[in-house]
Parts: sequence; structure tokens; C-alpha cells
Amino acid sequence: MTILNPTLNDLGENARLASVGLLNAALADLTDLSNAARMAHWTVRGPHFAALHELFGKFYADLGGEIDDVAERVVQLGGTPDGTTQAVGARTRLPAYDATLRDGIAHCRALAERYAALARTTRAAVDEAAAAGDADTADLLTGTSRLLDKALWMLEAHLA
Repeated sequence: MTILNPTLNDLGENARLASVGLLNAALADLTDLSNAARMAHWTVRGPHFAALHELFGKFYADLGGEIDDVAERVVQLGGTPDGTTQAVGARTRLPAYDATLRDGIAHCRALAERYAALARTTRAAVDEAAAAGDADTADLLTGTSRLLDKALWMLEAHLA
């Protein structure tokens, strides 16, 4: 059960509760995806090493900004971000990342699958936040969706 902290934010309690739930789910998935991109950045090998190492580094840097924005929105709504390692591990909806991957294209494939899955749940969360009456959370998650789609496009270009 989510307990909200007092705030002068004028969104109704039901809207805030709904958004905090959506945002904490996104926070777990974004953190998990960021860790996967970081793992790919650290371990990538092969003929496209330089380009992919840089690309994967950009991915986790970009995701770090999104993670911060999502967590701060939770707090703005009176919630508590659920971003501990334990919470992320328990809540993520993404499959575990294979820590034995080294091949650049294999990393691209694994990341693409995760970006696509998170983009799908993020678009659903946009609709749910809007339906709950929280246009600002819907807008934030729309930006997240754009970031995920752009990264997916870049990954798929390597897989073509």
C-alpha cells in the first residue's frame, strides 16, 4: 500500500496514487535498463567496439537523466521513489540481462528487446496517467517514450 506524504500539490489523491504507482514501476524498469546498457558498455567486444562502447555509454547517461526525472516526480506527488537495488530487482518487468554477452551485435539485440518492452509499457503508462488526470506525469512519460524509441531505432540500425 502506497502512503502519500503531505503536499500542496492540487492533484487529487487518487491521481497521485495512480501516478506514483506508474512512476515507481517505470523507475524499476529504467534502472534495470540503465544497468543493462552499462553492462553492455563495459563488456562489448568485436569489430564495432568503439562505436558501440560510445553508444552504450550514451544510453546509460540518457537513462540516468530519465531515472532522476521520474524519481523526482514521485516525490513531487508526495510519494517515495522505490529505487533501491532490492526494489529494482524485485519490481523490474524486464528479463534478466545475460552477463556473459560480449559480442556487440548480441548486446544490440538484447538491449533492443528491452528497449522495445519498456517503450510498450511506458506508452500504456502515458494513457493511464492521462486517464487518472495527471497530465504532467503523462507528459514526462511521453518524453521517456521518445527517448526509448530513439535508442531502439539506433539499436535496430545495427541489427539491419
